[in-house]
Amino acid sequence: MPDPQIPAAVSGYLERKQVDALRVLSLTGDASDRKYFRILLHDGTSFVLAVHASPFDFASLPFVNAAELFARMPVPVPRVLGHAADLGVLALSDLGDVTLQAHLGAGLPAAHSALYREAVSFVEIFQRRGHELADPKYIPFSIAFDVEKLSWEMDFFIKHFLEAYRGAVLPPASREALRAALGEIVTELAAEPRVLCHRDYHSRNLMVHNDTLHIIDFQDARMGPDTYDLVSLLRDSYVDLPERTVDELIAYFLALGRRPGDQAAFRRRFDLMALQRNLKALGTFGYQTTARRNTVYLQYIPRTLRYARENLLKYDRFARLRDLLAPHLEELR
Repeated sequence: MPDPQIPAAVSGYLERKQVDALRVLSLTGDASDRKYFRILLHDGTSFVLAVHASPFDFASLPFVNAAELFARMPVPVPRVLGHAADLGVLALSDLGDVTLQAHLGAGLPAAHSALYREAVSFVEIFQRRGHELADPKYIPFSIAFDVEKLSWEMDFFIKHFLEAYRGAVLPPASREALRAALGEIVTELAAEPRVLCHRDYHSRNLMVHNDTLHIIDFQDARMGPDTYDLVSLLRDSYVDLPERTVDELIAYFLALGRRPGDQAAFRRRFDLMALQRNLKALGTFGYQTTARRNTVYLQYIPRTLRYARENLLKYDRFARLRDLLAPHLEELR
């Protein structure tokens, strides 16, 4: 008799592949509609099944396509072990349960520093090797953080955070003024030279396995500003990093790319990217809370708003944007 706790797709995959599982454990998922299960085997080894909401075409699946690209760099990503595309199941190597976010609460400061430097070095590899490996067969090279994508993210912030979560009522004139102010940021970011970006490069998407970092959740990789992944890592909604550490890691990144002289200019671009990225994250948190009834992200809103406030106050150019947001977000006043 089938185990009612195990989805039919998982049972079907195990039966088809003739896997004699000792146990099947449900794992905590991400903000997507995928579900994850650890398959424990009798010999003590394990692997993970990613169960998609519907069947997929394996050859064109963005995760598989990007996994091949990142493995060629190489940077450490999970291996694709098998699939049952008609069941919506992808089998992956098991990287354990310890994210970089979790590790920060347990490891020693010296270990944290080494892991963050390693994470920064991976960003440099994405950018350098991404340029060298650019090929139309890889999906990330055909999509980008262009005006359309970045504008959509800012509209998402307005709809799902300002209006749905905070209950803001925006008259048409106020909405257009806000979109125009955000549009100035979008236009500037979209015009920057593009490099390969992971797109969601933060402490919950970096796994510490066998004392080494591994990268997950890279299926949305695309081209974008060279500040994007570094902002995701160092202005992470899930982790507080001392400002001195942020400065040191930015300097380390620039040294890796042999650009030590442009730190001030880079920092201005970093802060611009951070403001857009943090507002986008607030939109995601609002959506998860109001549309999907997932309240786990509420705890990360105060930190993200603090990041946004710091950059809005740091630069005179953002005075108008702050004036437009502050009536609806008291944290920005």
